[in-house]
Amino acid sequence: MRATVPEPQPGDLIEIFRPLYRHWAIYVGDGYVIHLAPPSEIAGAGVASVMSALTDKAIVKKDRLCDVAGRDLYRVNNKHDGKYPPLPANKIVQQAEELVGQEVLYKLTSDNCEHFVNKLRYGVSRCDQCLVHWPVRATVTCWGGIHQHPLQGSCSAFRIQVIISCVYYTDLRVAPS
Repeated sequence: MRATVPEPQPGDLIEIFRPLYRHWAIYVGDGYVIHLAPPSEIAGAGVASVMSALTDKAIVKKDRLCDVAGRDLYRVNNKHDGKYPPLPANKIVQQAEELVGQEVLYKLTSDNCEHFVNKLRYGVSRCDQCLVHWPVRATVTCWGGIHQHPLQGSCSAFRIQVIISCVYYTDLRVAPS
């Protein structure tokens, strides 16, 4: 049973705590959210949706919040309301509903689900998971051997990219370069 949380209101941002990153959706009412998902994603796939990093396209989907969250925890998180004035809830919902079913550009570090919902709520495309950048090198022990991965990116995006590149990993160590 989930802990008691405030009931989402239309236009609220929903933060879903996936094992390796945060998935974001916009609440549109009656238990439904609109979010970005890879064309093949099954609602509530959790860590399996990490595979979205392999594609450059996403589908705007409308699903039940309970299905999208699956067994992962979630919360209302309108964290930028103090910095950016939110658009009226009816406008947020209307814009989101108009996008359902459309295929859109998806980039892990510049056009992801967090950018998508912030653009709808605030008119500003923003992702806090993508704000921290530092050069890193990862040593990954995979099913196929040990690989060095020099990448630049946010911690969440970096972890996903490394895991995707070696799906059968057994050990992941990241150290600043």
